[in-house]
Amino acid sequence: MLPPVEDAVLRNNPQFAALYSTLTTTILNPDGSTKNDPAAKERSAIREELNEYRLRDAKQSLLIDAICTANPYSLQSKPAPAPSLTRRTARPHQPDGSSSQPTTELPEPLLDLLLLLPTLLKTPSTLPQDLESITLLLSQPPLSLFPSLLPQLSNLLSTTLHTSAVHLARIANPSTNPSYIHRSIPHLPSHYQTLVQTISERKALLSRTRLAAAEPGLTTLLHEQTAGVLGQLLRSLEAKHGVVARWLEFRAVEARLIAQRQQAEVEGVLAQAERDVYTPEVGRALGNYMVHLRDARGRLVEAVRGLKGELEAYGVKVDSHGVGKEKVMREMARVYRDMGRQVKEVRGDLERLGGA
Repeated sequence: MLPPVEDAVLRNNPQFAALYSTLTTTILNPDGSTKNDPAAKERSAIREELNEYRLRDAKQSLLIDAICTANPYSLQSKPAPAPSLTRRTARPHQPDGSSSQPTTELPEPLLDLLLLLPTLLKTPSTLPQDLESITLLLSQPPLSLFPSLLPQLSNLLSTTLHTSAVHLARIANPSTNPSYIHRSIPHLPSHYQTLVQTISERKALLSRTRLAAAEPGLTTLLHEQTAGVLGQLLRSLEAKHGVVARWLEFRAVEARLIAQRQQAEVEGVLAQAERDVYTPEVGRALGNYMVHLRDARGRLVEAVRGLKGELEAYGVKVDSHGVGKEKVMREMARVYRDMGRQVKEVRGDLERLGGA
């Protein structure tokens, strides 16, 4: 079935509407197949041959199903087989003590044939392949009695098929009187074709009706959904930017402004304190003190350089970092101490001599 197109799409696209109309009416069939098929005749012949095979297979399936579901006790006429080939069914006992009418005597080979034929028809591969085995199989009961049992078998299968057809007719025509339901059996094929065609047309009509119903309804539903979503968005925005939220935001902005003002005031106080402490006189004094320190540093450098020269005069070399040799300095200190002690001793001796 071709996909239906919305009427709004066809109205808004005239060229596409013309193309769609041409495709659906002139070129394509409702099932999507092309109408101008050059191989239509060949395909029609193949389709007819395929239908014949399908009909043959359907007949065989119905025959096998009828044999499998046949009820042997539905026969109304009493057959007259030989006594050796018959068995009499039990007569049900009536509650009032009277016996019922005798039931139909059924040939036992007929029952065996009903059990054997479905297997042979469904699976022909089970039959023996050689001619001798087939001849032996056909010469033994119940297959050897098939010609004599064929009238009863045909009558039984006809009854079974008729019962199935009556059931189908009753399903297809539920409002028909059961007494006349058998008259509807010949019309079952045409009724089936009518049902198939009706179902196809109803499906197409349902698709078009669904699109026609969804076109305004879908737009309305989308508008309703959009309105609902916008309402939810507005409520969310109100919860985020409502009266309370705006009050909190204003409080936060006010606190930020107060903090900025206090920071500016603190910076102003700090600048005023710096101006009060570092007056111009203090600045000039600090500048002079910086110059004094610079001169003192120069003098110190000159003194260090002079001391280095004196040390070199004593034979002490000083490295680039101003550090002398430890051993030489310790020796000089020891010699200096010894010389000081000797000087004290000499002065003591002189004082004692002068006193004497």
